[in-house]
Amino acid sequence: MSNRGRGFDRGRGGGRGGGGGGRGSPDPRGRGGPPPHFRGSDRGGRGFQDRGGSRGRARGGVFLRGQRADIDRRIADDSDKALVATFAASRSSAESDSMPLRPEFGTEGTEIKLRTNFFPVRVPKGPLYEYDVSITPVAGTANRRVKKRIYQLAEQTTAWRQAGMTGKVAHDCSAKLIAALLLPEPLTIKVPYYDEDESGPAQQGGKEYTLTIKFIQEIDTSNLMSYLAGQAQFRNYDVLPVIAALNIILASAPGRTGIMVGRNRYFFRAAAEPHRLGGGLEAWKGFYSSIRPAHRQLMVNVNVCTTAFYIPGNLARAMMEFRDSSFGARMEVFCKGVRIKATHLGYRKTVKKLARHNAKTYSFDSPEYGHVTVQQYFKRKYKISLQYPDLQLVDVGGQKTNYLPPEVCEILPDQPFRGKLTDEHTASMITVACQPPNVNGEAIVNQGLNSLGLRVAGPELQSFGVSIGPDMAVVPGRILPRPGIKYLTSQASIDDKASWNLRGVKFAVGARLDKWTVLVIKDSTRDEFADSTDPTLREVVSGFRKMCITSGMQVPTDPVYATVQLPPKDLSDPLRRAAIDTIRNTLLTVKPKPTLLFVMLANTDKAIYEGLKHLCDVYLDVATVCVQSSKIRKSSPQYFANVALKFNMKMGGVNHKLDSNSARWLSGAPTMIVGMDVTHPSPGSAPGTPSIAAVVASIDSNYAQYPASLEIQESKKEMITNLDGMMVDRLKLFHRKTGKLPERILVYRDGVSEGQFNIVRLEERPLIFKAFQTFSTPKGPYRPKLTIIICGKRHHTRFYPTEEASAAGDGNPRPGTVVDRGVTAVYDFDFFLQAHGGLQGTTRPTHYYVVHDEIGFKANEIQGLTNALSYMFARATKAVSLVSPAYYADVACERGRCYLRKLFLGYVGNGTAASGTGSGSAAEQDVMREAQKLWNNGVTRAGLKDTMFYL
Repeated sequence: MSNRGRGFDRGRGGGRGGGGGGRGSPDPRGRGGPPPHFRGSDRGGRGFQDRGGSRGRARGGVFLRGQRADIDRRIADDSDKALVATFAASRSSAESDSMPLRPEFGTEGTEIKLRTNFFPVRVPKGPLYEYDVSITPVAGTANRRVKKRIYQLAEQTTAWRQAGMTGKVAHDCSAKLIAALLLPEPLTIKVPYYDEDESGPAQQGGKEYTLTIKFIQEIDTSNLMSYLAGQAQFRNYDVLPVIAALNIILASAPGRTGIMVGRNRYFFRAAAEPHRLGGGLEAWKGFYSSIRPAHRQLMVNVNVCTTAFYIPGNLARAMMEFRDSSFGARMEVFCKGVRIKATHLGYRKTVKKLARHNAKTYSFDSPEYGHVTVQQYFKRKYKISLQYPDLQLVDVGGQKTNYLPPEVCEILPDQPFRGKLTDEHTASMITVACQPPNVNGEAIVNQGLNSLGLRVAGPELQSFGVSIGPDMAVVPGRILPRPGIKYLTSQASIDDKASWNLRGVKFAVGARLDKWTVLVIKDSTRDEFADSTDPTLREVVSGFRKMCITSGMQVPTDPVYATVQLPPKDLSDPLRRAAIDTIRNTLLTVKPKPTLLFVMLANTDKAIYEGLKHLCDVYLDVATVCVQSSKIRKSSPQYFANVALKFNMKMGGVNHKLDSNSARWLSGAPTMIVGMDVTHPSPGSAPGTPSIAAVVASIDSNYAQYPASLEIQESKKEMITNLDGMMVDRLKLFHRKTGKLPERILVYRDGVSEGQFNIVRLEERPLIFKAFQTFSTPKGPYRPKLTIIICGKRHHTRFYPTEEASAAGDGNPRPGTVVDRGVTAVYDFDFFLQAHGGLQGTTRPTHYYVVHDEIGFKANEIQGLTNALSYMFARATKAVSLVSPAYYADVACERGRCYLRKLFLGYVGNGTAASGTGSGSAAEQDVMREAQKLWNNGVTRAGLKDTMFYL
């Protein structure tokens, strides 16, 4: 899924795009907001252990340089190839409801060896016993902290020991328990409860919980081994129960010593000195681990990760620091859910929400002092003179309200921050997280295996007979040849980083730009232009126009100029609606109405950028290209060229094409390539904020223009609701542009988590077929061949070259590295491809998984085509990390987020922050109605709807 918190889906494994530059958007943005964890490494030294040195990134290099690397014997003997050869006989009779079998392994390219962050797992021979655990009374146990404490106390009881469970069971601190032996039944364990800061249970009237443990099933691990061996009858065997059980066993050690955040991620204060992010937060290092099936071997995937934690200390000062760290940052986002200790009375509570009142304005009736304000009460009762009486109170109550001034609250240590990071925090996080492959690799094999309890087996692993090999797997890979990139009269010269430049080339198809307007935005910043008559501005625009003409565009006229002075920032208007209204009023006076608006942004304020995109896309039906005044005023030819890329595409041109050799498969029959994605509301969004779905599709044989259908749908729904209608729109446009319908349709679907691959087949595939039926005629049905490939970036697989010759300068794999053996699916048709050259950190390949294939792709065909299409992202002069159609769908979803910016930031109605108390209620319906109003039918008018307005 795309709660991306993305990625860093933006910050994506070395970054997508690149050469496109010129995007007025201030920085890379998260899909669904920044993801909760940044996968990278630390600041240098051996693993994470160098605490004293520089905060910068360590120098890159080949991981385990000079050490011998032999491909795992289970693959070196080619038994995986022999297995795949046996699939041919069963492929023709394969059930239509099954995933496509792997047709073969790829062979094209230069063969290389790669280490990968997978370690062999020895599977227990005996069965595992799964139990369900229910806790009564249920009241109060929804909180994970409470459940974890109940289990801690239960493990200390005599009943736990007498049942033979000590060191023999593993659990998830919730409802599932795995045992290495059959437990006595019936089994109940009574737990007198007390918190960690208390010395023991209350003598009278204390809480007592009862754990009732019931047998569910015996899990036979021998079936898993048959699956890993590729036996035909086990093809549809459900491996998830045994893998879930083994993940619980592996989590037993880090679950005690680390802090679990999300699934399978454990953070350790000792892993590295936390890095201060500002705004009351710091970055912690941690490790991810998860069991994965592979050919003839169960593996554990281990990776580094980084996430934000609260800095312990005074809540009031931390809230203000967070508020002041970024314009529009909301204190409620910071304090909601944080656990505090009240300094005046010593008790511990969780902040439920931020109140609307402060200590001066909130009053109540006190038995001792009558009607008093909170400020007066604390002065009289506790002799405390509040320093920050104007700061909003926090509610730490349960069923009833209990307001406290934040300054009498201390943030307790070791708490992950679960809200949405500010842009400034995100930038700092990327700096901390992005470390080169040699640093990450060292951290994984040294500190990672130790911290996760995988190097030396603890009592649980020993009881279950589970052990982990200490060395990374070594698998075969290949470096694919680069595709040919063609301009009007020349071929691009692609370098070792899969990039090229625009010097001396003309666009493959130059567009025409007739009516355009330059809008100068003034926002009291140093580098903005004086106004529309500024001689420097005129010189810059003249130079840029010449660059467009030199690149092959037709720009017969000079632009119209306009200037807008924005009203000053006002904390009571965090969305800067007054500024957007000012821009709107100015644009309505521009005559004639422009086809394209060239915006000179004064700064990196996202409120202005996103508000302007919303205004122009949805209401004014005008294409926009935004640039930073500080950058364009330097008149760099490279920057001009990057901006010209967007101009040409938005006006319907073609920047570059694949040459005839690289496009051979595409030219074999009329083909439409489709990209799909869904983005979801991020933490801090108003409850009920809809998800946004995008479907983009090629419209001709250039495979360059990908207009989009963009819609809102139910909140957090993974599948695309109106996919049939959106596909009909794409097919109609293809027919209008080419005079025919495609015979083949290749779909790249982004934003689907691994557990939902089959849902794409069961829910989305029928909707695509339904769209086809729209075009059937009495002469016959319309039924093109359909292939669907899911693209995954949210995984933890990394590859490390074993030799200098197969590595880029920073130690990452070279662009075009593909892996389809050793750590891929046993039966299914998948591969990992890193098409791009990494910009920073450890590059992340994209995982491509074929879930439906009527076209009948061979491995070399689909791997080569996917690699070639990664060079077709029109906003860049380089290969990107996600195949271009899927990347376009992702960018289109990001544009849709601009339209609902208000809701994604948690504001509803008249601009007040949503409290979140209306979740699942009429309040969510109100949010959806507001979203529909903001969406305003989307981009549906003639000027933009059939263009790449979103690029």
